[in-house]
Formats: sequence, structure tokens, C-alpha cells
Amino acid sequence: MASRTPEQIRESIEANRQELGTAVEQLRVEVVKLTDWREQLRRYEPQVLVGAGVAGFVLGGGIAALGALAFGRRRRRSGRR
Repeated sequence: MASRTPEQIRESIEANRQELGTAVEQLRVEVVKLTDWREQLRRYEPQVLVGAGVAGFVLGGGIAALGALAFGRRRRRSGRR
């Protein structure tokens, strides 16, 4: 078992402290980048617009179907009058 002097232990602790500080700063920068919703919106604008269009279409169709159920409107069968 290797024995270290108190000075070696202090140096090791200080080196670990500096590495940890650097790692925490890098993590903070990454978190800021990932939680910047405006940048994410700019980066994925086409996908967001397509998703919004699909969601609007689905919601609009669902509301129309509920309205038809609520007000008793039914589809007419072709060939019958």
C-alpha cells in the first residue's frame, strides 16, 4: 500500500477540485444551450411548423366530429334522398 504525504494529498484534492469546476462549467453551458427554447425553435422551425399544421388538422377534425355528434348531424348515404 502506497503512502502519500499530506502535501501530495492536498495537491490531489486541489487538482480534483479544478477538474470538477471545469466539468461543472461545461455542464452549465450545455444545459443553457439545451434549454434555450428560442434557439431550438429556430433550429427545428420546419418540423415545428409541420407539427403545428398536423395538430391543427387533427384538432379541427376532432372538434368537427364532436360538433356533428352534439348536434345530431349525420352523413347522407349516396344514392338515397
